Amino acid sequence: MSGLAHPPTEGVTGDPAQGRLPLASRADGLVGSVIDSSTSLLAAQRHDIVRFAMGAPAAEATPWEEFRDIAGEVYDASSFTYGATEGEPGLLDALVEYARHTREPVDGDRTVITSGGMQGLDLAFKLFVDPGDLVVVESPTYTNGSGTALSYGADLLEVPVDTDGLDVDQLEALVARAGRTPKAVYTIPNFQNPSGTTLAGERRRRLVELARRWGSVIVDDDPYGLLRFAGEDVPGFPALMGDDPLLFSVRTFSKILAPGLRVGWVQADARLRPLLINAKQAMDTCTNVPNQHVVAEFLRRGGLDAHLAGLRAQYRRHKEAMRDSIARHLGDRVRTTDPEGGFFLWVTLQGEDAAIDTRRLFEIALAEGVAFIPGTALSPSQRFADAFRLCFASTTPERTEEGIVRLARALDLARAEVSR
Repeated sequence: MSGLAHPPTEGVTGDPAQGRLPLASRADGLVGSVIDSSTSLLAAQRHDIVRFAMGAPAAEATPWEEFRDIAGEVYDASSFTYGATEGEPGLLDALVEYARHTREPVDGDRTVITSGGMQGLDLAFKLFVDPGDLVVVESPTYTNGSGTALSYGADLLEVPVDTDGLDVDQLEALVARAGRTPKAVYTIPNFQNPSGTTLAGERRRRLVELARRWGSVIVDDDPYGLLRFAGEDVPGFPALMGDDPLLFSVRTFSKILAPGLRVGWVQADARLRPLLINAKQAMDTCTNVPNQHVVAEFLRRGGLDAHLAGLRAQYRRHKEAMRDSIARHLGDRVRTTDPEGGFFLWVTLQGEDAAIDTRRLFEIALAEGVAFIPGTALSPSQRFADAFRLCFASTTPERTEEGIVRLARALDLARAEVSR
């Protein structure tokens, strides 16, 4: 995909005397993120682009004015010095208090505040994965997560996702075929990135059984669980597993407040907390202290429930608008998922259009003024050349309509290329 490829390390490692850098062997596992790279690529464009690529909240849904007001009240000298590695006490207390009345209580003795969800994933794989360990990932998956596992030397086993989430029957069969058990299973159970699907309750229970049989850690990455706008909640892994040491839960405020805050949290076995603190001290010493103070006060003021209710209503409208636009302008040329929450639709080309590589479609679409993430970017082995991810959260219905019109035009151009 032009502009988003990651440079290889070939010719970089080797003899320093020959002008090559003496990189560590793990450097080959630093695959980077096509998703994150799209931010820079789009910023470099000079024409109007409808942006379905980044999984970001709607700009108008971010309570930035309240953040500004809170900052004016709570910032003092203590906001601009080093903080406790495990998190500011005020934020930990506010998080525990807020979560007390939710489906997923937070235990302060098992919690560490992180620099967003990505640091939580880094901590998980740093603590549990040795080079050569088998790690199960969903296929397709959030490749920032699988890329983090690769950076610690994991061997990845991709397991298909269907309309009920991770196919646990195929998981068991593929693990048996691999001839070794996984050290960890990385899953996004609610409104999965990128497919939008939710892992069914029975599959969750079956996955817990398998993880306990194998001694595998479930890395439970759930940025979207509070954004259900349809259907019924499914019991999460914390409810199913309690304080089981094989559960490592990663959470973030990025999708429900603002990604630029870079504030999240992890929950893990209490015995791991000293190790988590040690590992985090080798990364960043502490999470952004001023932003922790803002989030803590936002929680204390009691506005999060009303904010979430507004997000759910808005994102439901956005999703329905995107599906309606796709039906009008693309019809049976594509098949899409129909998520009950979160940010994403997964789109698969049908019929003769399935011969189009969505990496090429991306290039044409970008020139036409619309951006998405090709399916190959969401699979470590670059599967899904006939599919792509659309984010519906961050565009208004009117803007979405324009984007799908442009996408249909790009698909016509790509189809003409293939037909020559």
